[in-house]
Amino acid sequence: MSKKINSTSGLVLLVFAFLLFTLVNNTLFSNVRLDLTENSLFTLSSGSREIVQSIDEPITLRFFYSDKASQDLTALRAYAVRVRELLQEYELAGNGNIELKIIDPEQFSEAEDQAAGFGLQSVPVSAAGDELYFGLVGTNALDDVAVVPFFQPDKEEFLEYEISKMIQGLIVPKKPSIGLITSLPVDGNVNMTTFQSTPGWVFFQQLEQTFSIEKIEMTASELPIGIDLLFVIHPKDIPESLLFSIDQFIMKGGKMLAFVDPLAELDRPAQANPMMPSPPTSQASDLNRLMAHWGVSLREGIVLGDSQTALTVGGPGGVSVRHLAIVGMGSDNFSHDDVVTADLENINMATAGIIDVDEGSSLRVDPLIRSSEHSMPLDSLQFQFLRNPEDLQKAFSATGEQYLVAARLSGKAGSAFPEGFDGYTGELVAETDELNVILVADTDILSDRLWVQVQNFFGQQIANPWANNGDLVVNALDNLRGSSALISIRSRGRFTRPFDVVQDLSREAEARYLENANNLQARLAETERQLGELEATVGNDNILRLNPEQEAAILRFQEEKVHIRKQLRDVRHQLNEDIETLGSTLKFLNIALVPLLLTLLLLGANFLRMNRSRVPGK
Repeated sequence: MSKKINSTSGLVLLVFAFLLFTLVNNTLFSNVRLDLTENSLFTLSSGSREIVQSIDEPITLRFFYSDKASQDLTALRAYAVRVRELLQEYELAGNGNIELKIIDPEQFSEAEDQAAGFGLQSVPVSAAGDELYFGLVGTNALDDVAVVPFFQPDKEEFLEYEISKMIQGLIVPKKPSIGLITSLPVDGNVNMTTFQSTPGWVFFQQLEQTFSIEKIEMTASELPIGIDLLFVIHPKDIPESLLFSIDQFIMKGGKMLAFVDPLAELDRPAQANPMMPSPPTSQASDLNRLMAHWGVSLREGIVLGDSQTALTVGGPGGVSVRHLAIVGMGSDNFSHDDVVTADLENINMATAGIIDVDEGSSLRVDPLIRSSEHSMPLDSLQFQFLRNPEDLQKAFSATGEQYLVAARLSGKAGSAFPEGFDGYTGELVAETDELNVILVADTDILSDRLWVQVQNFFGQQIANPWANNGDLVVNALDNLRGSSALISIRSRGRFTRPFDVVQDLSREAEARYLENANNLQARLAETERQLGELEATVGNDNILRLNPEQEAAILRFQEEKVHIRKQLRDVRHQLNEDIETLGSTLKFLNIALVPLLLTLLLLGANFLRMNRSRVPGK
């Protein structure tokens, strides 16, 4: 009886100890996190923590997620858990300055009306009309509102960036100021011959809706005070005083987006003698005086030629030819790890340049756009009298190298004026550890002719883009206008981890299946053709007459068809068998092998302990 009482008491004490441990754990260690994922998916980066810690007034985040409407969407539900847990990390890091509200906007509820009122995007998920909401709304004490309309699973790598960008915008809601330095008429000009004004380039008109743009003349002696970032397009003949001011702006933490060009086609001055065009050097940007001290430079007198991405243009006599220096960069040429280029599909460039990086430079250079391996440098002098683009192909020989066309520059860089500038009495910064510059080696990329068609619709100009040139500019400026902490947030890994081995097995088996299926279709077509010929040999009595050889041929084909169909069944069966075998192996490793190894380890440890206890003197 006493043994039974002791057993019951021990069980009660064990339950009590477990409850006590749970209470203490939830009370004292609720904020403790241990992230063992490969890319630290559930841990905020230092940049995000810096942004959150800079919050002065409370911010409210409303996470709208239709839980009931997504019951059958397993993958989306898993991603929703990832989003919710990351938002909870932001709330935890906010130390009371971030309030997270999780809302399920059920159909015909006030929460659904609220989600629609904030402008969240709904997605129909059933024939009954159920709508799925999966977005985020942020508000601050000034009632400013920022919205992520819908969390798209295919943009998971930039989830943290999107949330931090929202919070950053709520902390600093003012319209950013951009200082624009350019030698091209991007903001429009007046034709001195006809005295007619021409509108600004489309990308410039788009920027005016989002940013406050301050034009800085090329003859200015210094940058104005108060600009948030610098936008430089085709700099030429910049005075030393203005170049020094740009240098110090960057050395002191300022950010810059620069478009430079070895041969700006829209910088062609009018010539009295068309047979004597201006030398290419007169159409080249001049920013190497500054960039060379950072460790990068625009290769002088060189234009990029790329046979793989070359676009077709009109040649002599109206014949279409491929122009090696007018290229259409595609997804394979872009960095998918940087938010500026991750979602771009195609960008068109003309006579773009090549960015060189000095060996041994401590500068961090992250490629944004690269050429294909079917590229080579072309002398810009070839374009001075070029009449037929086909001439560029005569001496073209790809080097097999991918050339850098656009890049993000960050990290350590030195000033081009380490000794200062005559007459300057302010604070001099000789180097920086936080350079923030995006460099693009083409200016024609900004011209309307390469990416957008403008049409007149009842007196209103409508722009229809057919390339992502404008998106590149907006993405770059939108990224640079954030704090250094926001810019430092790179793409993260994916929460969903596919079974790559299973996918490879499926692809290999499907490839074999399709190959055999295509062979079968070809043989069936050939047989139908032969049968058609046989049907043409109908006798006078309308009876199909076949000789023994023809009957034997048809029999052989029928046997072959049965054999091929058996092969197809075998391939499909083997595919399923390989996947089942792999699944069984994974289940054994996870369910049986690991516990078995732990059990053997414990038994071994217990065996050693018992042996030691039997040894005299131990």
